Amino acid sequence: MSRLILFNKPMNVLSQFTDRGSPTKRATLSDYIDVPGVYPAGRLDRDSEGLLLLTDDGRLQARIADPKFKLEKSYLVQVEGEPSASAVEQLARGVDLKDGRTRPAHAETIDDPQLWPRDPPIRFRKNVPDSWLRLTIREGKNRQVRRMTAAVGHPTLRLVRWSIGDWSLNGIAPGDWREVPV
Repeated sequence: MSRLILFNKPMNVLSQFTDRGSPTKRATLSDYIDVPGVYPAGRLDRDSEGLLLLTDDGRLQARIADPKFKLEKSYLVQVEGEPSASAVEQLARGVDLKDGRTRPAHAETIDDPQLWPRDPPIRFRKNVPDSWLRLTIREGKNRQVRRMTAAVGHPTLRLVRWSIGDWSLNGIAPGDWREVPV
């Protein structure tokens, strides 16, 4: 029977079990998960937080990670400034990036989701407001969400992947994981 683990990856943790090529020791999945034979299905940047799925099933791993299956990934995104309705509409229609136009996405402004504190905290600037978006995409270009918000004039301050398909972070604290039936 296949195993599937939902992990709430903290900020500054690599989405791999070893850290090769760095002179300093960086946190990896092995600091949090001691389950033999599972591997990440996709990636989540070191400076991003949230849901990372791990499995021991190669076909399931491919189905989760491969963009051709168009599995939705939803992100809670704290951005600099207050995006206008037209900026949110641009995100929804797709934006032009250096490596091509993004597919249409679901984009909406949301209230502060009252997440756990981030370590290190977001830099507070008294004269620059921030706000939150929920962005749901069906592709996975490198650092796509960050590049999309920057393209519409609102750089990302904090990025939390909340869900992948039907799996979500509900009830999983940062650094914790839960195994679920496949």
